[in-house]
Amino acid sequence: MEMKLFDSELKVMDALWKAGGDLPAGQIAKILKEETGWNRNTTYTVIKKCIAKGAVERRDPKFICHALVTRKQVQNYETGELIDKMFDGSKQKFFAAFLSDSDLTSEEVMQLKEMISGLSGREL
Repeated sequence: MEMKLFDSELKVMDALWKAGGDLPAGQIAKILKEETGWNRNTTYTVIKKCIAKGAVERRDPKFICHALVTRKQVQNYETGELIDKMFDGSKQKFFAAFLSDSDLTSEEVMQLKEMISGLSGREL
């Protein structure tokens, strides 16, 4: 996935992801009215932007919106962008900055150790 999604577009995507990937546009508008106060026109404009970017597919009848990208794909893209922009593309620098400035619980530290331990055994 090589696309930048803006905060407004992520709100639409979040509604779709929480619903399992498919929702009528009208239902997305109702959800975002409750969560953000957006009116129907604003929501439909953002949905159209997501469609134009290839993140959402419109299925007729009834303007069903289908997510074409997963939350994980967007997270991976955004993380890569952050690391490239702020840490010269170095994951090591990113983790060093994160670990030096975080208040991790002992449980979180153990979970991170387990994740790293699991990575060391995989083939590159």
